[in-house]
Amino acid sequence: RQSSKSTAARGLARLLPSIQVVDGDPYNRPPDATADYSGEVPADADVIEVSAPFVDLPIGATEDRVLGSLDFQAALQTGERVFHPGLLAAANRGILYIDEVNLLPAHLVDVLLDAAAMGVNTVQREGLTLTHPAQFMLIGTMNPEEGDLRPQLLDRFGLMVDVAAPRDPVLRTEVVRRRIAFEENPAGFVVAWQDEENKLRQRITEAKKRLPEVILDDDMLTLISRICTAFDVDGLRADITLH
Repeated sequence: RQSSKSTAARGLARLLPSIQVVDGDPYNRPPDATADYSGEVPADADVIEVSAPFVDLPIGATEDRVLGSLDFQAALQTGERVFHPGLLAAANRGILYIDEVNLLPAHLVDVLLDAAAMGVNTVQREGLTLTHPAQFMLIGTMNPEEGDLRPQLLDRFGLMVDVAAPRDPVLRTEVVRRRIAFEENPAGFVVAWQDEENKLRQRITEAKKRLPEVILDDDMLTLISRICTAFDVDGLRADITLH
């Protein structure tokens, strides 16, 4: 269905605050990651500010492409085991997006969900064991008529929403109007909405700073449980995510 799911996911990436990274680091680590999982960051490395990563995971991706693998060319040249980072490394501190997630092999979905939950990716290849940071937001989209996502996997996503085209004629007209405006002048469209995006990005930044100070009392926790019970949610993951 044409409901702009992918467009919404990519639009979200534009709203994420930019991040500071060590120039050339394949794991997008922050400058203060002096003793991180995958080796120390050089003290004299340049620090740059970049947009939060948005990594598109293709349906046909292999496990080595996702998790990372040995760089055999480097191994042949140097005689040493060299790790070639995968998509999980590239998505660190950003978004990993999977279109048609229901068509992704089940074992890859398991691996992705485990990495997303733990915030790290551990790779064991040909005698090499390496752990690197993999803190990302996992977003998957799908068309239900093309096949369901296994219930045990669906339960591991913190939030699920049904996306449909608007039924309000006025709203639909505005959506189409903006799409036409983008098609006619993409650069001008981006400039026209830049201030609005900056405002939303600033609100997200301020919310992240306030989050550690937020305390939910027992009444709110009870409300969350009532909501999940009313929607017949299996498991407790939704309750914890809402909290």
